Amino acid sequence: MITIKSLANLSIETLYGAFSDAFRDYEITLNQADLQKMMHRRGFDASLSFGAFDGDRLVSFTFNGIGLFNGVRTAYDTGTGTLAEYRGQGLAAQVFTESIPYLVSAGVEQYLLEVLQHNTTAVSVYTKQGFAVSREFNYFVQSVPEIKLNGKVVPEGYSIREVSLNEIGMPNHCWDFFPSWQNSFESINRKPSDFIVIGAFKGNVLVGYGIIEPSSGDITQIGVDKLHRRRGVGSAILKELVKRNVHDHIKVINTEIGCEGITAFLANNNIVAKGKQFEMIKKLR
Repeated sequence: MITIKSLANLSIETLYGAFSDAFRDYEITLNQADLQKMMHRRGFDASLSFGAFDGDRLVSFTFNGIGLFNGVRTAYDTGTGTLAEYRGQGLAAQVFTESIPYLVSAGVEQYLLEVLQHNTTAVSVYTKQGFAVSREFNYFVQSVPEIKLNGKVVPEGYSIREVSLNEIGMPNHCWDFFPSWQNSFESINRKPSDFIVIGAFKGNVLVGYGIIEPSSGDITQIGVDKLHRRRGVGSAILKELVKRNVHDHIKVINTEIGCEGITAFLANNNIVAKGKQFEMIKKLR
C-alpha cells in the first residue's frame, strides 16, 4: 500500500539511496556529499518535503527548498524523482498535490521550479497542475581546457581582487536580471565558505563582480556595471574565477534568454550554451 508522508527524520543515507535509484538511468553523477551540499544550498527542509512510501521504502519524492524569492515565501523543487518500477502511476503528482496544504499552512505563498524545455512531458504535467512559465533560461557548460579566455591583463584604471560577500553588498547595479533560486544571495549565504567572490573596482567603487563555487565549477553570478562594459572588466573577472576553479568544468546555469549580453560574452570565451530551461511558478494563495 502506498502512503504519502513527510521526509522528516529520514537519514541522508535513505534520501540519497532513493535519489540514486530514481536517477540510475540518467546522467546524474552526484555522490552523497554532493547531494547533501546541493540540498543545503537550495534550502532543503525535510519537514516540508514529501514522498510516496511502499511500506517503509521511499519510492517517489520531492525535496523542497523553503525560502524567500523576490520577497515572497516560496517552496522550490530541489529534486523530484520516482523509482523506475513505480513510474506511470502518477505518484509524483500525488506527492505534490498532497503536500500543498502543509506548505500553505507553513506560510508558503508560491511554488517554484525549473524544468528542461525539451522535457515536454514534464512541462505538460506542470502546466496541468497550474504552473505558468515565468522566465526562460539558458545554461552553459564547458570543460576547462576548452575555455578560451579573452583579455590577458586587467584594464588600465581598474583593479581585480578577491573580496568577501559583505564587501560587494547588493550589487544590483551590475545585474541585467534577477538571479534564479539556486544562484540567489539567500542560497549562497547558506554556506558562504563554499564560494569565492572576485570584485572589480574603479578606485574604491565596485563596478563588477563574480561568484564561483570552486568544488562544482558553478559560476553563480557574474556582472559588470553598464557604464564599465566592453572594457575587458568582465573578461578579467572570468579569468580569476576560472583560475580558482577546482572542477573539470565551468557551469553557468540559468541566465535569462533575453539577456543577449551574457550569452555573447560567454560564447566569446567558448563557454557554450548546452540547453534551455523554463522557470515555472504556481501561486498557492
